Amino acid sequence: MALRSTSLGDLERAVMDALWSHGPDLSVRDVMDRLTEAGSKELAYTTVMTVLDRLAKKGLADRTRDGRAWRYTAAASREELAATAVRSAFDHVQADRRVAMLHFLDDATPAEIDDLRAALAEVERRHG
Repeated sequence: MALRSTSLGDLERAVMDALWSHGPDLSVRDVMDRLTEAGSKELAYTTVMTVLDRLAKKGLADRTRDGRAWRYTAAASREELAATAVRSAFDHVQADRRVAMLHFLDDATPAEIDDLRAALAEVERRHG
């Protein structure tokens, strides 16, 4: 399923972190246990279930039936989600995309620029 939304609230981000770090195929109870281990406040089972359902509807988590319960897996890696968010942001720019990218890069650190150069070189090797 394609990612429909990449914006995450704090609890959604914590749940996704649990899926990325401890998945695949986590039950609601498994996710609750991981959140507790990570220091999150005590959450109701139904709250975590609702968040997981919302993430599945956004296309951010896949779920499979396991008897009467569901098991959840992140639909994409952290890096894929970040890439989708960046692409989505640039796709929705109503102005000059190049200028928007330049504004984005104005705040980049030298290390981030080096990472960008390395990534561009990798893409050129793959497609060249």
